[in-house]
Amino acid sequence: MLELKAVESNQTKFSEQGLNNMWTNKCSSAAALRRFDATSVSAFSSSVVTQPHMPTTTHMLIDPSRLCRKGRNKNLRDSMNFIHGKTQIAVATGGRRHRRKVRSFCNKEPEMIREAKRGSQIATTECQYQFKNRHWNCSALPRSIRRVLSRDTRETAYVHAITAAGVTFSVTQACSSGQVQDCPCDRTLSGKSTDGSWEWGGCGDNVFIGYERSKDILDIKIRRRSDIRSLMLLHNNEAGRLAVKNNMRLVCKCHGLSGSCTLKTCWQKVPSFREIGEMLKLKFDGAVQVIPGNDGKSLVPSKASIKPPEKDDLIYFDESLDFCQYSNKTGSLGTQGRECNATSYGVDGCELLCCGRGYRRRRVTERKNCRCKFHWCCEVTCDTCIVTKEIYTCR
Repeated sequence: MLELKAVESNQTKFSEQGLNNMWTNKCSSAAALRRFDATSVSAFSSSVVTQPHMPTTTHMLIDPSRLCRKGRNKNLRDSMNFIHGKTQIAVATGGRRHRRKVRSFCNKEPEMIREAKRGSQIATTECQYQFKNRHWNCSALPRSIRRVLSRDTRETAYVHAITAAGVTFSVTQACSSGQVQDCPCDRTLSGKSTDGSWEWGGCGDNVFIGYERSKDILDIKIRRRSDIRSLMLLHNNEAGRLAVKNNMRLVCKCHGLSGSCTLKTCWQKVPSFREIGEMLKLKFDGAVQVIPGNDGKSLVPSKASIKPPEKDDLIYFDESLDFCQYSNKTGSLGTQGRECNATSYGVDGCELLCCGRGYRRRRVTERKNCRCKFHWCCEVTCDTCIVTKEIYTCR
């Protein structure tokens, strides 16, 4: 509930660094000025929204870079350690070969490890956005996430899938933008036949390299294992990668006199990570509970009436907790103190989010920039509005 209390028409100037950078040369380029359209102006009048490709979180759900940390011999003996959770790999025959492979990968491709870490940060930010109104809000606090990931629930399935998707996404974009050596963009489709109204060209996103590197980095700790849990982890990692690989977008550019678009050149581009997060969220809601098959080497649905999962579906073993109350044992942070919507009957509503405990109401007053205007050239001025709103938090 918002209430406009007063307006200070002092025409406050925007001094954000983004504006300073945009107009350092005082709009010396007319082309640059034309790019500043009404959409850009309206963006300044609203609150800053964190984009899914701009990670801001300090903790990560899964940290791929732990695989390569120096001075930690245990990481080389047991590469499962780079996932928060219980170590379940035992050093066995072939361990030395496995350690040499890990060490070689870390030494020869540090840029890939850097991009994998960035991808994990993107994944963490997106997971927290998708679950911000759920009992479990995808907190990456180590004391919580390591206990959550020790159980094979829907939440664990989503974390592994979104992380694999994030690594695939980040590596693919880094290759296309030239940030990684010996990792070109995709030109393999150039020259291939189409329907005649357009042709393959440009420099597409090389999702195949992103896909393979995600497998190399995230699956290396699991491939040596032969237990049932490893099958589940590998399946969910693959589902995350396929959410990127199978949903590439066709982007085209027109050619012709006066924009007639007599011919189009097209290339493939990865979808936005927000789309990927939403697709995996749907997979989370429809995740399939599985049990070990009779052969001990496969997974089958827990009930005969359930359709066997596809490669891009999420699977899990254990039922989820309700995450209503704080529990140091399970990693649940509870919902006490979480903001809720008093007028909603959905998952973000106070009745559901607060688990029936009730909620508190308080009024807060904020100053916000409003009615922003662009002045020639080059300045944005805004009024300062005083807004009072009610905030509801769970008891």
